[in-house]
Amino acid sequence: MAEPKRRTSRPKKSAGRFTDDERAAMRDRVREQKIVWGKDRAADERAVLAKISALPEPDRSMGLRLHSMVTAAAPALSPRLWYGMPAYTKDGDVLCFFQPACRFGARYGTFGFNDGARLDDGEIWATSFALHGLSPEGEERIAALVRKAVR
Repeated sequence: MAEPKRRTSRPKKSAGRFTDDERAAMRDRVREQKIVWGKDRAADERAVLAKISALPEPDRSMGLRLHSMVTAAAPALSPRLWYGMPAYTKDGDVLCFFQPACRFGARYGTFGFNDGARLDDGEIWATSFALHGLSPEGEERIAALVRKAVR
């Protein structure tokens, strides 16, 4: 019997070892924990925009568009960095975040929600959305989910 083919699109990870991308995310998280987020909203937003501006295209354009959408749809959310990614908090807890494709070598970025978003819809619902572009319909869908998450 022939062995099934293995996926080769991602680098193989040795048991008990982290990839370079995972180690970078952990280093980002340690640095972020030293920052007092929420004390100065303008400084927090500058940090998020600086991180987005440092992204390669098309992640940069998508990150800037998402930042504008989230801040317009839910002005009460506070921007911050979370594992080196742009995120938005409610009462200090990360509610939603943008994971750029370049972050972990993925073929698309994602916009995700943590369980505090309470997007519950029956027995199953999506908490993360693949982004290969942002059409007006996609932008409105994300904005509606952000508004629902803040309630």
